[in-house]
Amino acid sequence: MSQESFIYSFVARGTMILAEYTEFTGNFPAIAAQCLQKLPSSNNNKFTYNCDHHTFNFLVEDGYSYCVVAKDTVSKQVSIAFLERMKADFMKRYGGGKADTATAKSLNKEFGPIMKEHMKYIIEHAEEIEKLLKVKAQVSEVKSIMLENIDKAIERGENLTTLADKTENLRNQAQEYRKQGTQIRRKMWYQNMKIKLIVLGILLILVLIIWLSICHGFDCTN
Repeated sequence: MSQESFIYSFVARGTMILAEYTEFTGNFPAIAAQCLQKLPSSNNNKFTYNCDHHTFNFLVEDGYSYCVVAKDTVSKQVSIAFLERMKADFMKRYGGGKADTATAKSLNKEFGPIMKEHMKYIIEHAEEIEKLLKVKAQVSEVKSIMLENIDKAIERGENLTTLADKTENLRNQAQEYRKQGTQIRRKMWYQNMKIKLIVLGILLILVLIIWLSICHGFDCTN
């Protein structure tokens, strides 16, 4: 990555720039300052604006804004990596003390050369940083997929429980139907036997009547 990949950088408290660094001339400090004035009020966020083949990258956290202007050939992830590195060093040196009381651009002399070193480090290690960020992104994606699968598994578990309950209900109903069917079959069997016995009894009575009639006609007593 070219040494000219990073053009300009600053650290601001609110809208007051406390430290800035650049080795180039141009209108990018003015554009960056305008962007700073128009940043959304939401805290702890990242923003990127594109202008004239450059990106204006912002990291906003705890009332402080960190900015780097880079060529559009520099990936957003590498620019954010620089801002994260600069933020960590700045808060380690000045957080909770000097940073809260510093006046506009009063930290240029102290922190400007440090910003330059951070730019140089990120530029020299850009390829490794991009690989690391890609691995982190893949890990994050795998984590998201795993969490999604866990959620689905839990949901499936609930569905399986519901299905199991329904299956148990159906099994109980089947047993009840089977019991009722057995009772009905037994009742029908008894009714059929009763009808058969009645019919048999009627037949026997008829046979007896016929036999008596015949006997009476032929005087079966002799």
